[in-house]
Amino acid sequence: MLIQVCLYFYCKFLWRCLKFVMRKLTGRCELQRICYSTKPGASRTMKIETSLRDSKSKLLQTSVSVHPDAIEKTIEDIMELKKINPDINPQLGISLQACLLQIVGYRNLIADVEKLRREPYDSDNPQHEEMLLKLWRFLKPNTPLESRISKQWCEIGFQGDDPKTDFRGMGLLGLYNLQYFAERDATAAQQVLSDSLHPKCRDIAKEEISKFSKAEWEKKRMDKAIGYSFAIVGINITDLAYNLLVSGALKTHFYNIAPEAPTLSHFQQTFCYLMHEFHKFWIEEDPMDIMEFNRVREKFRKRIIKQLQNPDMALCPHFAASEGLINM
Repeated sequence: MLIQVCLYFYCKFLWRCLKFVMRKLTGRCELQRICYSTKPGASRTMKIETSLRDSKSKLLQTSVSVHPDAIEKTIEDIMELKKINPDINPQLGISLQACLLQIVGYRNLIADVEKLRREPYDSDNPQHEEMLLKLWRFLKPNTPLESRISKQWCEIGFQGDDPKTDFRGMGLLGLYNLQYFAERDATAAQQVLSDSLHPKCRDIAKEEISKFSKAEWEKKRMDKAIGYSFAIVGINITDLAYNLLVSGALKTHFYNIAPEAPTLSHFQQTFCYLMHEFHKFWIEEDPMDIMEFNRVREKFRKRIIKQLQNPDMALCPHFAASEGLINM
C-alpha cells in the first residue's frame, strides 16, 4: 500500500514536471495544447475534463461544476490565470466554452435523470396518469383501453392489472422513456411490441435439428425470437441507460453528439437506440427461453461498453448534432 502511494505521488510529480517543460518548449499551457491539437468532440472534451479536474488550481478544479450561466465568466478567469491574451487566442475561449458546456451539462443531466428515477409513480397525480394512458394510445392506437385497471396492460408487457407497480425500480424515468419511444418512434416501437408478442415461425435446417431434444426443437421451430414483456424490458433497458450515464460510460457518446450541453432528450434518444439494438441482439442470440434474459442483457451491456470505449463513438449517429461542431 505504501509503495502504491509513493508511486502515485512520484508519477504525479513527474507529470507536473513534464507539463512545465512542455509549456516552456511550446509556449502554450496544457489547455491550449489540447484545444489546438485535438479535434472537437469526446477526445477533446474528455482531455480537457481530466486536465481541469487534476489541476492544482482551485479555479480549474471547480470549473467542471459551475452553473451554466457562470461558464463565460469562468473562461475569462481561466484565461487570466493562465496569462492568455483572448485577443491573440480568440478561438481558445470558444473551444473551452464548448467543452465546459458539455462537461457541466453532463453533470446536470445526471441530476435531472436521477430526479425522475427517484420520483415514484403516483396514481393520484393526473399528469402521471395521463402519461400512462398516452403510452397505451401510442402503442395500441386501434384498441381502446377498457378501464384503468385492466388485464389489457399485459398486452404491452406489464406484469399485472396496474402498471404502477412495475415502475418501482426506475420511478417516472421508466415511464418517460417508454412514452418517448412510443411517441417519437411510433412505427419502430409498435413493431418491437408486435415482435415481442408474436414470435414468427421459422424454418430450421435439418442439420440443426439434431442439436436439440424433441421438446427443444418443437419450441425453437415456432420461434424467430422468444417473446418478452415489452414494457418490463423497456424499464430494464432504462436501468441500463441510467447506469451507463452515472458511470460516465456515456460521456463518449454525448460529447460526440451534443455540440453543447447534453439534455434529457439526448438521453431518451439513446434509450430508443438501446431498445432498437437490444431487440435485434435478442433475436441474434436466439435464447431458448425468457430465463436467459439476464445472460443476454449482460452480454449486450458489455458490447455497448466496449463500443463506448472508442473516443469517436456515437451510439446513434442519426440523432447526432456533431455536424454542428466547429473544428476550432
